[in-house]
Amino acid sequence: MKEITIISKNDVGALAMVAEALGNFGVNIEAISAYEKDDKAIFRVLTADATTTMKVLGRIPELRLIESDVILVRLNNRPGELGKITRKLANKEINLESLYIVSKKDNETEVAVRPSKADFEKARLILNIK
Repeated sequence: MKEITIISKNDVGALAMVAEALGNFGVNIEAISAYEKDDKAIFRVLTADATTTMKVLGRIPELRLIESDVILVRLNNRPGELGKITRKLANKEINLESLYIVSKKDNETEVAVRPSKADFEKARLILNIK
């Protein structure tokens, strides 16, 4: 799956602009994180259609886009599970660039994990994800 990182000026309405643009083209946001850093708004989104997401948002000149691979990991929804997988990665010197919850249902939580590009395959093997 692809994560799209969207960087914008941290202006009022920046997230609304992104969400409306995607919604107008029928692109559903599956997961999102948003934060401010150095007066920039940074949004990380997962959608079912990364190609359309890049095309739609690429038309907005004030946005900078970065497309990256993420690893989706399913965990038991109980205390300590995230600690187990992040410890496995840390023990192998793999640094994470992003991690966030994608979905929760019943007794399962799905998280998106993005290690550095150089460590992507190593992380995938450690997490036993094909």
